[in-house]
Amino acid sequence: MNKKVAILFVLLVLALSTSVSVAQDATPAMTPGAAVTATPGQAVNMVLLPKFLGILPFDQAHQGAEEAAAELQNPTPLQFLGPTADNSVAGQIEIVTNAATQGVNVVMMSNNSGDQIVPAVQAANAAGVKVVTWDSPIPSGEGETVFVAQVDFTETGRVLADMALSILGDDGGEFAILSASPDAANQNAWIAAMQDALKEDKYSKLVLDGIVYGNDQSEESYNQALGLVDKYPNLRLIVAPTSVGAPAAAKALQDEGLCGEGTDNKVVVSGLAVPSEMLSYTENGCAPQFALWSFVDLGYLTYYVSYMIATGELKGEVGETFTAGRMGDYTITADPTRPDVDARRILMGPFTVYNIDNVAEAAGPQPTPEMTPEATAAG
Repeated sequence: MNKKVAILFVLLVLALSTSVSVAQDATPAMTPGAAVTATPGQAVNMVLLPKFLGILPFDQAHQGAEEAAAELQNPTPLQFLGPTADNSVAGQIEIVTNAATQGVNVVMMSNNSGDQIVPAVQAANAAGVKVVTWDSPIPSGEGETVFVAQVDFTETGRVLADMALSILGDDGGEFAILSASPDAANQNAWIAAMQDALKEDKYSKLVLDGIVYGNDQSEESYNQALGLVDKYPNLRLIVAPTSVGAPAAAKALQDEGLCGEGTDNKVVVSGLAVPSEMLSYTENGCAPQFALWSFVDLGYLTYYVSYMIATGELKGEVGETFTAGRMGDYTITADPTRPDVDARRILMGPFTVYNIDNVAEAAGPQPTPEMTPEATAAG
């Protein structure tokens, strides 16, 4: 009898240990490398801080962030705060400084202040505020938990070079760069990557005349484009890796009769821009090719990772994998474009190159011009 009891006891222990093992194996949190998922409904005070307010790409990023906020059921409304374009650096520093005293949990910043923002970011960190960058990082990485990169910055430089080569052809020619501000880390990295690409033999006939800055203001970018044409008589292309500079430059060249209908498109524009703002310039030949990514997706992804960092579900460490809603799984890595500093990156992607074949579909329906008395009379 005792022998039977002992056997039954052993079998019971084995059954229990097996069931525990199965339960552990079925738990996602215990699986090495499993993607972390967000817990909805937590109250997180979040600020979306673009370089400045008033341009379409940042409005699109705000749209994506609001979409993620609704999915995650955050009861605390998202704050969309930003400076004006002419006060971007000081304005960003002020907003980050104020966040440290206003109960903000995380600031999501497209940095336009270079490393000038670091003291304010470090003070915010000391007050318990996390800082996640998107679109444009802190060059030194100091105070930044992670950078959400829209695309690989090295790849950006090559895409810009490839578009220039495609437009100018095998015989090459002279081009110039119209950038945003000298302090914009993303712009500087893209331009540096393009200059590195230009050292390759395939780009040997592309001649970079110079770099100017329009400070992401339409009028200043317009005037800078005209200045390039005056300064370089053999200029054939302006590369503007800025969504403000590209359409402003195209308009300047169109107004001067250097490109567009009825011209030989003597000087044209390429770069990074929003399809809806470049549609007419691509259709009339002023902007044969340009590229961009989805700012809606960038805002959505940034909100997801920032929410999870603020709630402690992510630490922002290399190797962490998480699920960002409809966009799927991402992994935090060391930032290969800033190898000399301690910085981490989440890479979104991809690029889309736009031309006459796909720009209209990407731009979507365009607003119908209002009928003015003059238009009515002319009709």
